[in-house]
Amino acid sequence: MQGNWLELAEQLLDYGVMGTLLVMSVIALWLFIERLMYYRGVDVKSYDSKELLELDLSDNLSTISAIGANAPYVGLLGTILGIMITFYGLGEIGAVDTKKVMTGLALALKATGFGILVAIPSIVFYTALLRKMERLLTYWDVNTQKGNQRDAA
Repeated sequence: MQGNWLELAEQLLDYGVMGTLLVMSVIALWLFIERLMYYRGVDVKSYDSKELLELDLSDNLSTISAIGANAPYVGLLGTILGIMITFYGLGEIGAVDTKKVMTGLALALKATGFGILVAIPSIVFYTALLRKMERLLTYWDVNTQKGNQRDAA
């Protein structure tokens, strides 16, 4: 009975943490593509206010940043739970089985690895989009200054 419980806990942990990280990575990639498509089609000259332009340009950037910042923690949580399950299983056996310890720890550490694997591209996405946003805001400034110079002349 205990063995079935441990197997179920391992599967729930594996699919739960890995599934959460997979969903996070899909969301980050989807928002990155959406923002790139939006930035490609945005007309900075149509905005009267830099603040309104900035609001439109910054949509979803905080979500990508939050995914990049929190994915390692989700992975770390999976690792901690995996290690706890491994030690609990060893406690149930009552003896130290090196193979079981090493296998359990290796499987637990994959959650941290996957969390980092999700975080790195998400932070790269965020940084690239932030740079594109800054460039578009600079284009708005340049166009506004040219318009003001023409009006003054």
